[in-house]
Amino acid sequence: MSRRAVRSPRETGGDTGLRVVVIGAGLAGLSAAARLSEAGAVVTVLEARDRVGGRTHGIEVAPGAWADAGAAYLGDRHTELTALMARLDLKATPTGMVGDSRFELGHGSETRHGRFPPLNAVALGELFDRLAEVTAAVRTDAPWLTPNAAELDATTAADWLASLSPHPDAKLFFPLFLGEMMAADPADVSVLHMAFYLRSGGGIRYLNAFEGGAQQDRVAGGAHQICVRLAAGLDVRLGRPVRAVDAGPDGVTVGTGAETFRADAVVVAIPPVLADAVDFRPALPVPRSTGRTAPGCAVKVHLIYPAPLWRDHALSGWSVNAHGPLLSTVDDSPDGGPGVLTGFVTGAEAHRYAALAPERQRADAVAQAARLFPFLPEPDGFHVTDWLGETYSRGCYAALFGPGDWTRLGPQLTTPHGRVHWAGTETSTEFFGLMEGAIRSGHRAAADILTDNRRTTS
Repeated sequence: MSRRAVRSPRETGGDTGLRVVVIGAGLAGLSAAARLSEAGAVVTVLEARDRVGGRTHGIEVAPGAWADAGAAYLGDRHTELTALMARLDLKATPTGMVGDSRFELGHGSETRHGRFPPLNAVALGELFDRLAEVTAAVRTDAPWLTPNAAELDATTAADWLASLSPHPDAKLFFPLFLGEMMAADPADVSVLHMAFYLRSGGGIRYLNAFEGGAQQDRVAGGAHQICVRLAAGLDVRLGRPVRAVDAGPDGVTVGTGAETFRADAVVVAIPPVLADAVDFRPALPVPRSTGRTAPGCAVKVHLIYPAPLWRDHALSGWSVNAHGPLLSTVDDSPDGGPGVLTGFVTGAEAHRYAALAPERQRADAVAQAARLFPFLPEPDGFHVTDWLGETYSRGCYAALFGPGDWTRLGPQLTTPHGRVHWAGTETSTEFFGLMEGAIRSGHRAAADILTDNRRTTS
């Protein structure tokens, strides 16, 4: 058992008499727990893993140098995240994009200034015009109430693209774009989910941008530090996978199989498929996921070099590639540290790559990096983080809502089930799938519980 110090009611502004169990020690759960604790509630956080952080996770790539194996990027619209970082004395560092980009899109390797791929500009412009139209029509507050929601939710993004009779270059680029933006295979997500995800994150242009966009900065030292520092002031129990939640008129009992915890309210802050594995009594009126809810298809690869050697060749480290395993790469080198080339394996390619033996994973990734950047030596270090295989994540960046999911699940995503409240980036209609969305969802769940408590005690 890992037990961390609990701030006393005196330190947090008074004892409300409220006891809360939070399930999940990711950004959403810990954000909810911190807000509740600050309000005077007695909070216990149960986490199935042997670490905090959820889908944020740091790996030490050199002594004292960390890379983000999970969520990493933030922008100026991520106001709750930046405010939390300031409270925790964490700084942002710019995502480096100085230099030219590399492309392998079926016609050999090319080097170009900027990030626009060497593809038919008219065809891509038409594709993004159609994307902008469907994105602008979605209601982010209630996607299931979007005009024509049933049809949009019944159609996969792959079928939508096919209906456009796309130019070959648009057909090539579309899955690469969705893979980068939302770790999705177009066949896995509905058009409604695609449009909602893009709009809730700030729009296509913002989500896709480094400077001035959602990928402008990283957390200096790694995003995992946010959860580590939040957890330091909370009672967090690791290695506690929750099996059952029994809610009655007088309270809630949360069971891990070996232990039980009594509370007045519960925050469930785990991905939808994992929530459906918990035995809720009384049963949920609507499940948290369906058979069409897919895992976010992401595998993250880090190749470690003595220094960011691509910069010596006027290259940014950014690449986009039609064939895997690395469908895109980016320079994630820490200041003054080693060279870290991060590769993203997404969509259908993530499933293929995750099934390979470790030695084959390394060989394929290193060979591709050497094609893109021929001057690179054999890497000093190599790390693969397979989010598809993570038992307590079931994919990353977030769950992918497939055909029919929004119209069936959406109306109940944030509706409390008696004393059970929901958090997690998949429950946020603002910045869904991002760290910002996770934090906002935790704050919402905490506010709902505190409001309910004031009503019952007044």
